[in-house]
Amino acid sequence: MTLTFLEARACVCREVKPNMGAESVPLPDAVGRVLAQEVRADRDYPPFPRSARDGFAVRAADLPGELRVTGEVRAGEVYSGSVQPGEAVEIMTGAPLPDGADAVVMIEHAIRSGDRVHIDRTAKSGDNFNPRAIEARHGDLVLSRGKPIGFAEVALLATVGLQSVSVARQPRVAILPTGDEIVEPGEQPQAHQIRNSNAASLAAQVRRAGGVPQILPIARDNSASTRMQIQRGLEADMLLLSGGVSAGKYDIVEKILAEFAAEFFFDRVLIQPGQPLVFGRAQGKFFFGLPGNPGSTMITFETIARAAIERMQGIADPALPLLRSRLTKPFRHKPGLTRFLTANLSADGSTVEAATSHGSGDVVSLARCNAFLLADPERESWDAGDDIQVLLK
Repeated sequence: MTLTFLEARACVCREVKPNMGAESVPLPDAVGRVLAQEVRADRDYPPFPRSARDGFAVRAADLPGELRVTGEVRAGEVYSGSVQPGEAVEIMTGAPLPDGADAVVMIEHAIRSGDRVHIDRTAKSGDNFNPRAIEARHGDLVLSRGKPIGFAEVALLATVGLQSVSVARQPRVAILPTGDEIVEPGEQPQAHQIRNSNAASLAAQVRRAGGVPQILPIARDNSASTRMQIQRGLEADMLLLSGGVSAGKYDIVEKILAEFAAEFFFDRVLIQPGQPLVFGRAQGKFFFGLPGNPGSTMITFETIARAAIERMQGIADPALPLLRSRLTKPFRHKPGLTRFLTANLSADGSTVEAATSHGSGDVVSLARCNAFLLADPERESWDAGDDIQVLLK
């Protein structure tokens, strides 16, 4: 079955369900994992009206005017009195707003002389402080299951008092390179051979998606070798095969998968590179047959197969890291396929240009680029200055 790019992603997200179970990890180890529990506020946040500026806690109705300074309050303290008409309390950022005050005037807008402070501007009730519970109320849901944990999420988990957290177990992903032409990176290839770069790049991509890679020995272009390694691969939570899925005489991966009663959801996607992409399930395990050229392998994993690993961990809607940038040079392609082309994005992301490439086997170009142009299948050309979608690398 042939699908468009968007149809293929939708198919993967529809078929793959969260299935990894959960484990508890210490909070410092949680970054990069996916939450397997709801997290609720253990109290109001902030738990008191909190000053957002250094300045003076006042009654807005007293301004403009000259006020008597009756004390000060720092973060970590509570002012014992209250602000009466005609009074002010010096306050620091993060300190609780004293009773009676309803605004904070920034120190830059006040002139103090002894125990008097002159403020020549008006203020509104609520200025420059955060009311109690404006961020979250006690019991509010603050993080949901399926949320990827980054540094901000770690900060929130610590804020609500968690020292450990329940996260999705990381899927074990078997990586099976195929082909008689491949030798391992440490070997000296003959003139007609290439080193096995796909297994290494896929392992890096799997780790980045939250999986645990398991690289299998190379399956040679014969049924016995391919069958044995596929059987091993299906013992993992997911199997990624690299190569052997095109229409050549020795591309036998789909035939061998069929021997395992595989269900195929699609076997071609209208993208370039990567058209002969296979997705299915065998013995209860999902598998992807990725095209063997390095660019095809990288692109098809990052844009389609990665979503399966994220879905297994409970991420409801895996996202592509896409942005729009302005082309510095004209660009054309043949409509009909969604194309991903090596590109160089400026440091601020505002401009992009296609990189020189000699096809999906050009690992040098792949390593030198920092992004991929995403060419719409229904559009033929872009002028310099036009916006175009860019996939971050």
